[in-house]
Amino acid sequence: MSTQNPYLKRTIEPLLRKAVREFPAVVLTGPRQSGKTTLLKHLFGEKHRYVSVEPPDVRIAANKDPRGFIEMYPPPVIFDEIQYAPDLLPYIKEKIDADRGAYGRYLITGSQNLLLVEQVTESLAGRAAMLKLLPLTRREMEGVPGKLLPWELKQPGKELKISHRKIWSGFLRGSYPELTAHPRRDAALWHSAYIQTYLERDLRTLRQIGDLTQFQNFLRALAARSAQLLDLSDLSRDLGIAVNTVKAWRSVLEATYQVIVLRPYFANIGKRLVKTPKVYFTDVGTLCYLAGLRDTEHAASGPMGGAILETAAVSEIFKTLIHRGIDPQIYFWRTSAGSEVDIIIESEQRLIPVEVKLSSTPRPAMASCIKVFQEDFKERVAPGYVLHTGDVRLPLGTGITALPFVEL
Repeated sequence: MSTQNPYLKRTIEPLLRKAVREFPAVVLTGPRQSGKTTLLKHLFGEKHRYVSVEPPDVRIAANKDPRGFIEMYPPPVIFDEIQYAPDLLPYIKEKIDADRGAYGRYLITGSQNLLLVEQVTESLAGRAAMLKLLPLTRREMEGVPGKLLPWELKQPGKELKISHRKIWSGFLRGSYPELTAHPRRDAALWHSAYIQTYLERDLRTLRQIGDLTQFQNFLRALAARSAQLLDLSDLSRDLGIAVNTVKAWRSVLEATYQVIVLRPYFANIGKRLVKTPKVYFTDVGTLCYLAGLRDTEHAASGPMGGAILETAAVSEIFKTLIHRGIDPQIYFWRTSAGSEVDIIIESEQRLIPVEVKLSSTPRPAMASCIKVFQEDFKERVAPGYVLHTGDVRLPLGTGITALPFVEL
């Protein structure tokens, strides 16, 4: 992300400042272009020297002589994209151990969760805070990053009115800071370049994917199944590739923060429950691009409309919690008899059921599965919500409220 972009305030800022005050090192991970570098430079750029490990000459120097490289850049320092030189981590540990009382000396970013977490755990256990920065939430886009989720409010929040077209054009663009900061940028062109860069850089680092065309076909097939139960055998059959390959590619997407995997919620209630997970793209703009959607009407009224809205809801909740440093306990619930609640959020021992409906006219029938869920889990269930595309807030039964999506 260019340093010339207007700065967008992020929810994670207070948590990040606290971590810098309390740990010798802070590791900030997240997908490419989520704003990690911009955030660290904005908050700490005056005191911390900035070093990107990504350029080939810097990468070679860091890997050839890691101890000498660390000596060349004394703290406080920001090491950007550390996954290109993971051998630096043991030497950073050595420096930290020489002066355990000094905090916030090493600020480290990385775009790959899986490998980086393993390497940091081995080298910096107990010495580094691990935080994640994902693309923007709607709150961050609208300049209210600290705003609470609806079920966290003591009383209903202020009703918002946003045009149908604006909501869906926002879905098509997605939530990466570059597109938000520059509203005239061509979103389809940006997403095309992003996916190409992601394929070339991150995936080849994580896993040797020989046929990139086949992987792109996999991405599009996954997009077409967004918000549905993901049958890996069915997907492998359609693409003509092994099930183990599909599993590995899904894991790579999860490790690089491109997808969110929602697993079913289980409890001992004596019902047969579906065990297959669902997969959602972290950025709804990526989903729309891969699904070939370019205009708002086609996105809203086409066969992918419901999946797009549900993806946007899951993504918003997931990102909001991640940026507060909370590990999101988000599931879905579905019985073999067909009862299903799209989103179950576990918070403070309570279960918050959320249904997502592609309708501007909420009706009590839309809450029927939440009522079944309430009957099964009784006192564990907190008030539930039916998110919809209209602009009215109204009760749909005991402990269930119809809520406009924009209020999420």
